Amino acid sequence: MKWQNLLDLVSDEPMFTSSILMAGDVSPADIRLQLARWVKGGKLIQLRRGIYMLANPYRKVPPHPFLLANRLKKASYVSLQSALSHYGMIPESVPVITSVTTGRPETLTTPAGTFLFQHIRNSLFNGYRQVEVGPNQPAFLASPEKSLLDLIYLTPQADSPDFLRELRLQNLEQLNLESLIQMAEAAGSSKLVRAAKRIARSAREEDYEEL
Repeated sequence: MKWQNLLDLVSDEPMFTSSILMAGDVSPADIRLQLARWVKGGKLIQLRRGIYMLANPYRKVPPHPFLLANRLKKASYVSLQSALSHYGMIPESVPVITSVTTGRPETLTTPAGTFLFQHIRNSLFNGYRQVEVGPNQPAFLASPEKSLLDLIYLTPQADSPDFLRELRLQNLEQLNLESLIQMAEAAGSSKLVRAAKRIARSAREEDYEEL
């Protein structure tokens, strides 16, 4: 495959997998060798095995970090601090993209950033939806309620008033308080129920200091 052929095929994509190049009468070994040469030559960026994006100035579409997170790990959605920051519910920006997955936990450090994946059990893999995070870039993102519950579930002693105050939650009007409590109860976790009720009480009273 020639470089122009690759550009014609993927230049409008934020990222691509090597599998799309394997169709037809081609040699997979030759394709992999050519991809490695383009990576070494600075034309391609390899994010992980089999996943690439074009380097500047060849890249027309900058990939959104949430889309990258979804593609880097199957059976995952963006949640935790990254989703809460996206919704403006915590004041800090989050340099690491945080997701949850039913697969094994891992941290991936790539040229496009660092991606953290935390494991949750299958029964808790819910409460997310597909949203457009960029032009033609749909990504799976937890709802505000699920983002908060995922963080509490995965953090030791996160149902304590001290931890909840340290989060410095804001814009609580985004939360569907009834849904928050229902999701916590459906998870079968007394820890989540305690935290959800504290957050709901605070949101109703509009006084987060009394958590």
